[in-house]
Amino acid sequence: MALAPELKEILACPRCKGELAFHEEQGEIHCERCRLVYPIRDDIPVMLIEEARPLP
Repeated sequence: MALAPELKEILACPRCKGELAFHEEQGEIHCERCRLVYPIRDDIPVMLIEEARPLP
């Protein structure tokens, strides 16, 4: 199941409050500004800085 468009509109990076790039097929949300990758688990975005990993 894909993330709801309404959810995508309101989500922002918890660190910089910037825009996000959604890569649902990979189960990831990217913040290009912070260079962080947030996971999507069971169709739920995990928007915790502690759970993010560096963007390669």
